[in-house]
Amino acid sequence: MSRYKLSRRLLLRGLLGGSAVAIGLPALEAFLSSNGDALADGSGFPSRFAWWFFGNGVHTGSWVPAGNGPEWELSPQLAPLAKVKSEVSVVSGLRVDLPNAIPHGSGPAGVLYGGPLLSVGDSFDSSVFGGPTLDQVVAQAYGDATRFRSLEAGVERTTATLSYSAPGAANPPETSPFAMYQRIFGAGFVEPGTSPIIDPRVALRRSVLDAVGDDAKSLQKRVSASDRIRLEQHYDGIRALEQQLAKLEQDPPNLASCKKPASPESDYPDQDGRPQMSAIHRVMADMLTMALACDATRACSLLFSKPVSNILYPGAPSGHHQLTHDEPGLQPEVNKIILQIISEFAYFIERLRSVQEGDGTLLDHMVLLGFSDCSFGKSHAIDNYPLLVAGGGNGALKKGVHYHAPAPESASKLGLTLLRALGIPVTSFGEGKGLVTEGLSELEA
Repeated sequence: MSRYKLSRRLLLRGLLGGSAVAIGLPALEAFLSSNGDALADGSGFPSRFAWWFFGNGVHTGSWVPAGNGPEWELSPQLAPLAKVKSEVSVVSGLRVDLPNAIPHGSGPAGVLYGGPLLSVGDSFDSSVFGGPTLDQVVAQAYGDATRFRSLEAGVERTTATLSYSAPGAANPPETSPFAMYQRIFGAGFVEPGTSPIIDPRVALRRSVLDAVGDDAKSLQKRVSASDRIRLEQHYDGIRALEQQLAKLEQDPPNLASCKKPASPESDYPDQDGRPQMSAIHRVMADMLTMALACDATRACSLLFSKPVSNILYPGAPSGHHQLTHDEPGLQPEVNKIILQIISEFAYFIERLRSVQEGDGTLLDHMVLLGFSDCSFGKSHAIDNYPLLVAGGGNGALKKGVHYHAPAPESASKLGLTLLRALGIPVTSFGEGKGLVTEGLSELEA
């Protein structure tokens, strides 16, 4: 059979309530995973995703834990995770399979997007991502079901961002806790309490999918054998989504844990020239936790510190980035900073775990990715990348394991694994040398 070229403007058409409806294929694919909750535990709670980032890397000799699988020991730099160790999986031995052209930038691009930066200069600040980042892939899939497609928060005062909806389309973080509070919990916020929330558009979405089904199936006669397989997977996704939407209509999630948090301070001024990183982070973490618990969004990000951050931390003799290059040996001052940073990551995990949802917790029903911009900050290396995963992904992920790749593997494999755990029907992740079609089965439950 000859191959047909299909226009990107191709629409799937049908009738709904006597009126014509049409859906473009790219939008439909994203729509298929909207509310695409892989509810492995039968809880009825939607899957959520967040990433948490800090700049300047780690000291790999003090970061990578001993032991593999469920039997692993906290390394010196991971010691602050002691109370949440059972919730966190450590992934080591992965590398970003892309040129390390932009120090502190090529690594995050590889982890979040699986492709290279589009550089207009020789630094991170003058570069942009070439495609959507993991949080925005999730936002495209789930965003129509929530008040906010995604929420981007920052702790360090910066306009730098690692969140992109499309090539060059950046989503800068909000670094003012008060402004973030007003946005989420100001006008328009409704506290559901114990009353289930049913999206009034759910039934309409399912009906639209039914309406275009016949037109979608006719495409099989116009495409190659490999595309027919892809379309059949697409239709399977439609059928699965219809079943999931019906389940949510019949047994919607009980958002009883949704509570409006206390308003933050109007400002958090520096103290002796040192930003109040912990105070700002904790109020931001509290707000994002409640935003997820209230189903205000299902995709968010928290930029603790930017790439090449030179924040002056409590007790540090000089800025963070400067220390990573100037301090010799095991870098004890840098190590103290990393302990402060990982303590904040642990706080976010504890907050997510504290929210009860049915027989589990909010953390059980989501995926949290923690990472930095390189492995060893002094050399800007992007092999043996520091990666942390918390949360159960609605039963799709193992928790509390250490996976160390026996041979170097692409960091893109983790991105693909996490998207699949979130119920998003993707067959690949990344592009060019960063493209992968297989995930990390060792993390799958």
